[in-house]
Amino acid sequence: MQLSVGIVGLPNVGKSTLFNALTRSSVPAENYPFCTIDPSVGVVAVPDKRLETLSKISGSEKIIPAIVEFVDIAGLVKGAASGEGLGNKFLQNIREVSMIAEVVRIFEDGDVHHVAGVVDPMSDIEVINLELVMADMETVAKRLANVERDAKRGDKSSVVEKEILEQLMAHLQDGKLANSLEMTDEQKKLVKALHLLTMKQFLYVCNRKQGAYNLDEQNDDRWQRLLEFFEASGSEYVIVDAGMEHELKDMEEDEKIEFRREYGTQDSGIESLIRACYHRLGLMSYFTTGEKETHAWTVEQGATGPEAGAAIHTDFQTKYIRAQVVSFEDLVTAGSMAKARELGKLRTEGKEYIVKDGDVIEFLV
Repeated sequence: MQLSVGIVGLPNVGKSTLFNALTRSSVPAENYPFCTIDPSVGVVAVPDKRLETLSKISGSEKIIPAIVEFVDIAGLVKGAASGEGLGNKFLQNIREVSMIAEVVRIFEDGDVHHVAGVVDPMSDIEVINLELVMADMETVAKRLANVERDAKRGDKSSVVEKEILEQLMAHLQDGKLANSLEMTDEQKKLVKALHLLTMKQFLYVCNRKQGAYNLDEQNDDRWQRLLEFFEASGSEYVIVDAGMEHELKDMEEDEKIEFRREYGTQDSGIESLIRACYHRLGLMSYFTTGEKETHAWTVEQGATGPEAGAAIHTDFQTKYIRAQVVSFEDLVTAGSMAKARELGKLRTEGKEYIVKDGDVIEFLV
């Protein structure tokens, strides 16, 4: 399963700096709008310390982590839905990603220009989300016009689709994201075919800056309004110092830990961001391990054995018979696959088995 995350936001909020920190690449990050014109793509390993542990148990020659693809997308400006700035290109690029990481600036710094002239993260979110909502309204309106003709002729499926499209249009006209509208599974399938921008999952990335006036540190009213929005909308967010993470990108891990300790921060905002993307999309990892390699595979939570096998090869789904499964914790406690089998921790599971995060699996086809 390929997971792609589009990094979006207004110009000069730290998108490209964050992308650089994530991917250790060097896309331009100068301090002016539209620096990033074409999307830059970087493949990032999902941090998972379990891989190293499994590798030691199996004596693996190499480790292959799960990956996330990040796409640095050109900055959006007000009017993008009607083609202002790089609007059309922005909307097309974002349509192609799995989810949206929306970067908002929560620091004040006179040396870094803000396109609106004032730092207000809630206002930034309203501008970006409104442009996405307006683009979706246009998509829904076009589809509704076609469906209405068939519904008038009595086509039952069109009548059902017309009903949900009308509800969706009213929802969007209220300025709400499509993903916040309650729908049945059948309605979701109909809406999914439209590839709406606001049906994607959103993760908000609050970008702060070491040594600047940070709204969260100061408990600023603007930060409180932002938190109220996150809570009311059920939104997930992470706090990242993109500039600091960019400085750390070429350091060894022990140097990074010491650097963060000096500045009073323990966790890598980058790792939190990647894990949050996984969580927001309802994904998890299972493992295969042996002398050749220890490999993490990405699947949806709730995947069956055959569905999980498809992540490796379609034969593992179509020709699935059974699989031998042991949890990561049980394997670590046992110390080896042979000992886990001896202790009865290595189980044989059939087609109905629901894979769990951290399962170590050997497929038998």
